[in-house]
Formats: sequence, structure tokens, C-alpha cells
Amino acid sequence: MKTSDFNFDLPQELIAQDPLEDRSSSRLMVLNKESGEIAHRIFHDITEYLHPGDCLVINDTKVIPARLIGTKEDTGAHIEILLLKRKENDVWETLVKPGKKCRPGARVVFGNGELKAEIVDVLEDGNRLVHFEYEGIFEEVLDRLGQMPLPPYITHKLQDKNRYQTVYAKYEGSAAAPTAGLHFTNELLKQIEDMGVNIARVTLHVGLGTFRPVKVENVLEHHMHSEYYNVTETAAKLINDTKKNGGRIIAVGTTSTRTLESVADDNGVIHPGCGNTEIFIYPGYKFKAIDCLITNFHLPESTLLMLVSALAGKDHIMAAYEEAVKERYRFFSFGDAMFIC
Repeated sequence: MKTSDFNFDLPQELIAQDPLEDRSSSRLMVLNKESGEIAHRIFHDITEYLHPGDCLVINDTKVIPARLIGTKEDTGAHIEILLLKRKENDVWETLVKPGKKCRPGARVVFGNGELKAEIVDVLEDGNRLVHFEYEGIFEEVLDRLGQMPLPPYITHKLQDKNRYQTVYAKYEGSAAAPTAGLHFTNELLKQIEDMGVNIARVTLHVGLGTFRPVKVENVLEHHMHSEYYNVTETAAKLINDTKKNGGRIIAVGTTSTRTLESVADDNGVIHPGCGNTEIFIYPGYKFKAIDCLITNFHLPESTLLMLVSALAGKDHIMAAYEEAVKERYRFFSFGDAMFIC
């Protein structure tokens, strides 16, 4: 299986740069994973495709303002640090630009010196371990000095940083938003619950590896990044009970999908727990936990495109993407949605 098998032509102007005013008014492509049949709807029409007794699984991670811009203490050079994962107390795994100026021992200052960082180590993949020094509470300092880490393909400035959070974001720790969830409003979620659809919350802190291109031509040689997840006993019971009662498990986003597939046994039973997952889902994978998926339109040759191809079949997905380009759907984080059912 080649990475190039998952390539498609995407006009630059179809990459959404700004969120829509009404979250739930984006377009929705409904794809039947068995037949490949396509319907064009609006996102709030999702209620017509959900049944009482189904379970919607959402990822309640919260994006932190993980992008810090500072200066090197000795030279005044401009340095950008992107927080990826908290390792221990005040040590973080980060992406530093320009990396060559930041060898172990280098110090970076942010704001008026209320936050300082020292490069502790350079990891195999070039990421850096950084130790932060500050007074008070780190999250509050970060809130003052950090910026939302928008993906590189979004060039517009985000006017309201809450628009890069889901309305149900709760647990801080992500370097990127679980973007399929951005389409939901509180009103729409209430309407779905009132229909008799269960809503289960899981947590997966999204790392920037989500956006990293697959650099090997043989898909099987790609190594997935590790991401922290947590599935509570309450969520596991709700999902397992739904399955027992014949309801469908509908994952909101590839992050919820990867979480559930990481904690499901061969019989599809969800086991509560927390840990790190490096699960890589590509065509040929047999899904154990989920039945349907709400997702956005993904980058060519990405692991996310491979995941949706595993669920709906590569031919169906590539045909659907061709249709999406033809119909001028908006792509990526602030773009339109797809429901694979």
C-alpha cells in the first residue's frame, strides 16, 4: 500500500481559512460506506441520521494556547516554541523554530520575562525537551502569553480563539482541536440528547503529529505519534450498554475513533483506562468499536485520510473526495463535514 495511493488534487482556495458564523451551518456530505452513495446536506441535518438508542462519542479535550513566541536570552533572536506534551511538572516536549539556534543550555525569554525556558535535551525526531521557569500558575501564564496553535495551512488570524475549541472542551492538553466536533452547538447537542441518543465523553489530547505528513512511500513503514487518552468507567459503560442494546456507536472525529479502537477488545467491549496510544488505522483494519464516523475532509496522503478509507473503503472515499472538490466543499479544520454511515 503506497502513500501516493491517497493523493488527490485540492485547489488551494478550498482550504477553509475562517470558521462559519454558525457552527452547525457547514455543509455535510453523507456517505454510505456499503454502497458509496452520497447525499449533500447541512450539518444540523445530522439529527435525521441518528436513531434513539445510538451513542455519539465526543472528545472533550481542550486546546491550550500552545504557541509561544520569545527571544533567545543571549542574542535576542526570534524563537517560537510549540508545546506538544507535558512530560513532568515544568518539562515539556516541544517543537522549536529555528531548532538549530536552540541547543541544550540555550535560554528563551517570553513576555517581559515572566516566563523563561531552558532547552534540556534534543530528542531523536528533533523535538526538544524544555524546562519552564515562572511565578504563579503555568496555565494562567500560558493564557496570557500563548497563542492558539492553528495548523500551518490556516493563514488568517483567528478573531475569537474559542472558535478553535469545541463547545464541550473540558480537559486541557491538546496542541490541535478535534475539528469534527467544531460543528456542534450546545443547542444541537441538546436536540440530539432529547431524541434519545446517548452522548459519551472520552478524552484524547491531540498532538501535532496529526498534521505531520507521511514521509515514507510504504504506508506500513510510517510510525504514528503517541497521544494520551482517558476513557472513564461511565463512558465505557454507556458505550457497552449501547452495543448490547443494538444501538450504533458514532464517533465524532478520528480522535474519538482512535481512542475507542485503542481500548476495545476483540469482541468490541470497551475497557476504561488511560494511557498513550500509537494506533495506526489504514485499509485492511477491522473496526472493533465504532459503526459510523462524523469527520472533516482531510489532507492528501495523510494518516486521517487512510483512517476514513479503512472505514468506508478507499475507492468510496476517493470518489467522495473527488465529488467534494467538484461541489466546492470547504476542507480541513474550519471546513465542512462528512458522515460515514
